[in-house]
Amino acid sequence: MTGTHETSPTDLNLLLSSREIHFDHYGGPKLPYACTGARGIEMNLVGTAEDNLGQPHTAIDASGGYGTACLGAGHPEMVRALRRAVQEVGYSTDEMASLERARLLHTLFGPGGIWTDRFPTGQYRVSGRNSGSEGMELAVRLVLESRFDRRRLRHHPGREHRDTVLAFEGAWHGWTDGLVPLLNRRHYQVGLPARATSGDYDVRVQHIPFGDHDAIQEYFADNAERLLAVVIEPVQGDAGILVPPPDYLRAVSRLCADSDVLLVADEVLTFAKTGQFFAMTDQHGPIPTDITVIGKNLGMGVVPASMVITRADLGTRSSGAVATSDLRPITCAVLNDGLTHLRTTGILEHTAALGQHLNQTLHDQLVTQFPDIYRENRGLGVIHGLELQERAARKLPELREKILRAGVYVEFMAGAGRRTRGLRYLHPTMRIAPPAITTTAQADTIVERIATGTRAFQES
Repeated sequence: MTGTHETSPTDLNLLLSSREIHFDHYGGPKLPYACTGARGIEMNLVGTAEDNLGQPHTAIDASGGYGTACLGAGHPEMVRALRRAVQEVGYSTDEMASLERARLLHTLFGPGGIWTDRFPTGQYRVSGRNSGSEGMELAVRLVLESRFDRRRLRHHPGREHRDTVLAFEGAWHGWTDGLVPLLNRRHYQVGLPARATSGDYDVRVQHIPFGDHDAIQEYFADNAERLLAVVIEPVQGDAGILVPPPDYLRAVSRLCADSDVLLVADEVLTFAKTGQFFAMTDQHGPIPTDITVIGKNLGMGVVPASMVITRADLGTRSSGAVATSDLRPITCAVLNDGLTHLRTTGILEHTAALGQHLNQTLHDQLVTQFPDIYRENRGLGVIHGLELQERAARKLPELREKILRAGVYVEFMAGAGRRTRGLRYLHPTMRIAPPAITTTAQADTIVERIATGTRAFQES
């Protein structure tokens, strides 16, 4: 939507020239706007294309800052937290105990801690990282070293045959080298070094469809003796926001426990987005895991942060997983204040109700009204997907630009693509994951503006 903020010619030139310096990760046409500021869930933009150069524009950020900014921009609680963090808590490394870190860990995992129904006190350990990929790399390291005698530098007796990790078609766990084997799509693997699949300490990764009860049961029946770990997203993100059947995640957890297989839950994307802190939850309560990785929303959109929560008996060789930024006090101050705010203000409960409203509105105003553009919507809380029809998927950049010009910034996920066992092809999917503070009225505005942009795309 048209904005009222102004950008000076000097700043506009800076924005244009910086795009030639900043690494381009995307490879497609550049968006026709740049961001000059934000407040709440609205971004102040300025046009950078020939037809809108220098023109002010306002858009709602329906991506939530790549799923990180659960409190939006400029939240007073985060302003106070950052001021306190910089002025008071220091910068000690993980080698020395920090009072701010101690407060965070005690609040979450100490006796009576808010997450101890899921991670009982004394049974889990925690490490911090900067990003979800870094957290998942540590999770993979913990899995691999679980079969390894770190003192004698050889396999634990009886663990030599555990050489398989099970992942899921369409999965996304990060781009780093240790994680690429967990992604089954050729685009992410071809031309990059592959993990060796033969030798004393090597491992193979296999993939099955996500959410398919028969597939997971059959796989365990045939492969449980070789299986070392299962790595799973409770809601698949890049695959197209795929929500599994209600009892699926608990069934996977039970299979792992019964077969002495580690279960790794990648909750980097889903943390604090599904109406509660953890998506590994069903009507019976917390679903047991051996390793859980959380991120994105964890840093409140203010600091990059992830956390690896692992069974206390799992570990790495001495200094094998040291990180420069393992729960530094400044990060802990932001997490302390942000998590307290989420817990005491009813924001998570609000997102559960908002998710139900969004599901219905997305279906009624977009899927039903534009059946040639959108195939279906999926999601819960503040993480939703609108899967494109094949024709629209071929013109995805144009659709995204029309929606941005209508006043909403959205992302698109790749979609799971081809899947086995006769499951249908999944096309690219629009991810709608606004900050947790989004109101019902703002959610309605997001949908209305997407409809406006979609209509303009149809007419172009």
